[in-house]
Amino acid sequence: METSNQHSQFDSLPVFYEDMFNWPFRKDIEVPSVLASLGDISSLNVLDFGCGTGYYARLLSQQGAGRVVGFDVAGGMLEYARERERENPAGIEYISKIPLTMNKKFDLILAVYVLPYATNYELLQDMVSTMARLLSPGGRLLTLPLNPEYNARSEYYEPYGFQLSSETPYQDGSEVRLRFPQRSAADICASYWSRAAIDRALTHSNFEVTSWRNPQAFGNPAENLHAYLAHPHTVLVDCQLR
Repeated sequence: METSNQHSQFDSLPVFYEDMFNWPFRKDIEVPSVLASLGDISSLNVLDFGCGTGYYARLLSQQGAGRVVGFDVAGGMLEYARERERENPAGIEYISKIPLTMNKKFDLILAVYVLPYATNYELLQDMVSTMARLLSPGGRLLTLPLNPEYNARSEYYEPYGFQLSSETPYQDGSEVRLRFPQRSAADICASYWSRAAIDRALTHSNFEVTSWRNPQAFGNPAENLHAYLAHPHTVLVDCQLR
């Protein structure tokens, strides 16, 4: 299933991508916000849709999920995740294609930074429809898209290790470029989707959107993270399949 432009641009980035989880905005804000939102996932069958290096898949396993499957189309990322599984087996299955026999197999899908890689609305809707097909009735989707209200000043997120820039900000389907000015990593291209567009795609696939929430800090965040918290570059969208 080709639903995005992520395949080639992520193949060469697994080590860099894994290292990003140590960056303060992810370690101290994003990751604990995701875990707090998920709550108790004991014994649930969980799919990490767009699993990348498998970081979240490993966390889901550590949180007691019954079955964890990681899906990604980027071969370099997936091979990194599989190598980590070989080194420290956790029973996580990693796949590059979703078989038709997998319909309605999961209680929960986590999709972090996935929706922005749909390059047009039809692909966005197809991506959401695929996730709906994989969930059992009443199943839950937690997804983290690009914040529709991200700060469009390219330098705003520089203190956190990246820049976001767009020639046509806040227009559905427009390109948003993720740059790493202090690193040698290549730019990553994503697409902007408004809250209305995301809600429409989710509703079309029979999801009920239960909440949009900004990520939060747990404990006492470093002072320089306050500006990030005021305008985070992502949000948590919680949904339930009707």
